[in-house]
Amino acid sequence: MSGEAPTPITQATHETRTPPTLALWRRLASKPGGKRLFSTAISLKVPYFGTVLPTVRALEPGRCEVTAPKWFGVYNHIKTFHAIATCNLAEIAMGMLAEATVPVTHRWLPKGMTVSYVAKAETGLRAVAELPRIPEFGSEGVELPVPVTIYDKRDKPVTEAVITVWVTPKK
Repeated sequence: MSGEAPTPITQATHETRTPPTLALWRRLASKPGGKRLFSTAISLKVPYFGTVLPTVRALEPGRCEVTAPKWFGVYNHIKTFHAIATCNLAEIAMGMLAEATVPVTHRWLPKGMTVSYVAKAETGLRAVAELPRIPEFGSEGVELPVPVTIYDKRDKPVTEAVITVWVTPKK
């Protein structure tokens, strides 16, 4: 062994370190007020997220669930949840999913978003971002489509989105 150079890691998908956002979630989520504290922290890091008053309800690799109340700050002209505010909620769910899923050896960036507004959003909302499977993250960049469905309080879908994320190894 002496004098030999260490073998470089070529498969980034075998990274075992927990992404920092997921580690923070795991430390806080089960504590009293922990989910609220975590959600406030992400809104401080990304202030625009705070406009919908998000609360992260569940977070694990490949899945995130976030709720947002209906309040006057998200109203449109007919006092329903504004369509673009639902896009913001979808991006929060996607972003937290990406933070929990993409290995620490890689980085991610939203590349595009397709959205369908399928019903009026007349209540507070719940966004669920969920990957059908977690892909391999290797040495090449990969487009990762993240489906997000937003439900009203009656579990009726009101917005459906796919946010495409570009994932590459960190330089």
